Amino acid sequence: MARAPASSFASFLRPLGFVAAGLAQALSMASPVDGKPLWWLQMLSLGALVWLLDGLRSQGAGWRRAGLHGWLFSTAWLTGSFWWLFISMHTYGGLPAPLAAIAVLALAAALGLYYAVAAAWFVVKGPQGRVAGALVFAALWTLAELVRGSWFTGFPWGAGGYAHVEGPLAALAPWVGVYGIGAAAALAVALVALHRPLRIAEAVPGIVLIALVFAVPNLVPALRDDVRGDKGAAGSLGVALLQGNIPQDEKFIPGGGIETALSWYGEQLRDAKASLVVTPETALPLLPQQLPVGYLEAIKARYSQGSQAAIVGLPLGGQGTYSNAVLGFRPGDEQPYAYSKHHLVPFGEFIPLGFRWFIQMMNIPLGDFARGGLAQAPFVWQGQRIAPNICYEDLFGDEIGANFRDEATAPTILLNVSNIAWFGDTVAIDEHLSISRMRALEFARPMVRSTNTGATVVIDAQGRVTHELPRLTRGVLEANVEGRRGLTPFARWVAPFGLWPLWLLAMAIVAVAWVQGRRQN
Repeated sequence: MARAPASSFASFLRPLGFVAAGLAQALSMASPVDGKPLWWLQMLSLGALVWLLDGLRSQGAGWRRAGLHGWLFSTAWLTGSFWWLFISMHTYGGLPAPLAAIAVLALAAALGLYYAVAAAWFVVKGPQGRVAGALVFAALWTLAELVRGSWFTGFPWGAGGYAHVEGPLAALAPWVGVYGIGAAAALAVALVALHRPLRIAEAVPGIVLIALVFAVPNLVPALRDDVRGDKGAAGSLGVALLQGNIPQDEKFIPGGGIETALSWYGEQLRDAKASLVVTPETALPLLPQQLPVGYLEAIKARYSQGSQAAIVGLPLGGQGTYSNAVLGFRPGDEQPYAYSKHHLVPFGEFIPLGFRWFIQMMNIPLGDFARGGLAQAPFVWQGQRIAPNICYEDLFGDEIGANFRDEATAPTILLNVSNIAWFGDTVAIDEHLSISRMRALEFARPMVRSTNTGATVVIDAQGRVTHELPRLTRGVLEANVEGRRGLTPFARWVAPFGLWPLWLLAMAIVAVAWVQGRRQN
């Protein structure tokens, strides 16, 4: 029997529904009230997406229509997740406001195409059964997330799993990581939202799934100890985390932000009492050869003896080749420890092929960096193995996982140094904090963060913020950090295989569904 065409009013409202669901997905990453992630809103918005897509299936929608509606959802979601890129491009980069707005929207729209393909495949080719349909939707959603996080160097900011850093599905982080959490959330909501009309009894499978993934990691003793970090204590380290709060529009101005940074960070490095002192990313906004005569030498001399060490953020290089780096100073070293950022930010730290004209329209200093190696040696101090990552790098749990290939040399503490001043006083700070907390959960390691404007915090091995400086203030956060040993299940499989197990599982589910569909036809 031919299906009745949808009413014109419903046709008008349906795209708005997809956009509204996408905006709700963005809000779930960081509440506009207190900046906290809202796991229930992420699942509600994703459930709305499934329900709306299922409505398109019931109307026999084709590839183009289904893809367009999925693209509306993802473009609204991604624009709402990283709208603050406008600030870096316009306020600090000098790009005209209309062009900056178009650039943000264009990035979201391009990344949204991955989800558009997933939505179209689900509507046109997805199986009709509730369980099979839910499995395929979760697999397609996961593939879209993985593609966004890896293709063209990846831009996974705002992945759905980050909304669950405080939710019941957070218990899955040490097992399957943020993408596995996103897959579990997608499966659970699809089991509830597929097929109309909805009935209470039909919600039971999704509710049971959520209960299981919350309970199982806490009920298996062999995994519980490793996951929670109840074993493998690696001692305590006193840290002083510096937050200079240098305004981004003054940061690279001679006699302004540069002088302030050199003076304040120099004083703190000189007077600090903690065992380890850490500055933010590019706290010293000059190359070593551009620093005042004797400045870096004074830091090296200060930490060449005694019981203290320091990690200092600054650019390195010369002759047109630069790296975003940190130097580590400790007693007994002839040369400072050095870590150079491996995963660079497109447009901010390297120029994609064919886009140099775009960068030339903005005033962003040091916009083309060289890439450091993967899994660089940790900074070893006071019995701790400290693995630095710089700003955007902590989005890539698989790359951090490469440091855990050998349990005997695996990091005991993760360290993030950042400068989020590029994005003003926005939810970018809150979203980045959730990202760091997820890494702490995945690896059962504390994560300490020294940032220019916030969030400068200490996160324990259970992903909880234990110490925090007020944002947009100048100060020093002093705390004791408990290092951890041992490997979580996630660390054990992501270190040798990366995210390939998730890729292969999701692709296998989609392939089986495709073969079954061809046989039935």
